[in-house]
Formats: sequence, structure tokens, C-alpha cells
Amino acid sequence: MFYSDEGRRAELWRHLPSGRRRRRGYRLRKRPPPKFAPELSILFRPDVIAHRKQFGHWDADLVLFRQKYGPANVTTMIERTSRFLVALKNAEKRTKPIMAQIAQALTPLPRHACRSITFDSGSEFIDWPHLQAEVGTQTWFCEAQSPWQKGAVENANKRLRRWLCRDTDPNSLSQEELRQLCAALNATPRKCLGFRTPAEVFKANLLGRSHRREKLSRQPKSHWG
Repeated sequence: MFYSDEGRRAELWRHLPSGRRRRRGYRLRKRPPPKFAPELSILFRPDVIAHRKQFGHWDADLVLFRQKYGPANVTTMIERTSRFLVALKNAEKRTKPIMAQIAQALTPLPRHACRSITFDSGSEFIDWPHLQAEVGTQTWFCEAQSPWQKGAVENANKRLRRWLCRDTDPNSLSQEELRQLCAALNATPRKCLGFRTPAEVFKANLLGRSHRREKLSRQPKSHWG
């Protein structure tokens, strides 16, 4: 009403906080600053990651459900070389607990098994410095509105949707159920792996070096089998 013909004649625009006589065009409005530093862009990610030539690089995403179920969601992570999948239940979408849980899951792994992790540019992953400080994992981010750039986890999510459709109540899921679901997928032979399973390829790469952290062997049964 401030910028209608009647409003302009009555100079109602004077009562606006901006005090502008005319409405600013949409394209002229100031855009918010980017959430992530440009040097973290996936465009600068090394080719050995993009072409799956090195073990220990992950893609990560959130699997979301109907809004009526609240903010609960599931983090999915897939190791790009082996296609080994991990799913973590989250009670909310705040970045700190999501990143803390990812860090907790990756901490038992040796350094060569968690070299980097690629996220999309969602605000759920803005606390990436916490992950990098806790685990030492390099982080990369897709360009805005380009989640397809982390295609490995996008494809994994499609597989998970066979059992975790959008109408699933995430509050009814337990972490053990998610672990079992991932275990079944990780035990399925894949043509792209020469008909080996993701679990076999992941384990072979995991044991391929002798400098493993001692605490890995002391961990109880978890995401890593």
C-alpha cells in the first residue's frame, strides 16, 4: 500500500524505515554474503577426489522427511572409492550437533580413511571448522543450488529412499536400524566395484596401511562393522 498510487499521493513512503520514494528492484537488493570461503569450492577440489583415485574422501548430505514429523533427519556419508555408506540419525537440523556427530563417527578411523568430505552449501554444514579441528578432515562445498556435484551421496540417497521414503517418521527410527540398513547395502555386490561389496573394498583400503590408530581396534561394534 505504501507504493500504490494512493500511497504515493499521500507520501506514505515517508513512514517506511528506509524512507525510499520508490521500491528498490529485486535485482538491486543486497545479496547475503556467501556462507563458505571461495577457496573451499568444489571447483578447487583435486582431481584424485573427483575421479575416485584415492581412498578416504567422502560425500555427505541430509535426508529430509515430511515437515509434519518435525526437524529430525538423517545424515548420509559415502566414501567415494568404495561406495561404503554410513547413516546417522539427527534430532534437529542445527549445524553444531550435526557436525559433532559426523566428527564422532569419523574419529575412530585412521587419517588416510578420512582425508576430506564434500558437502552442499546448506546452512546445516556451516560449522565445518569444528569438524576440521576435531578430525583434521579437509572440507569442500558444492556451488549454490548444485547438489548434483556430490553425485555419490545423491545416488546413495536414492537407494536409501526405497526404505526411507519421505513419509517415514524419522523419530521412530533408531541408530541401530540405520546401521543395519547400511550394512545390508554395504554387503550388496556392485558392478562398479568388480562385483565386490562396498564393505569388502572399504575394509581392504582401511587395512592397507599399518599406521592405524590403536583406538580403532578398541571400538565396539559401530558403523564400521
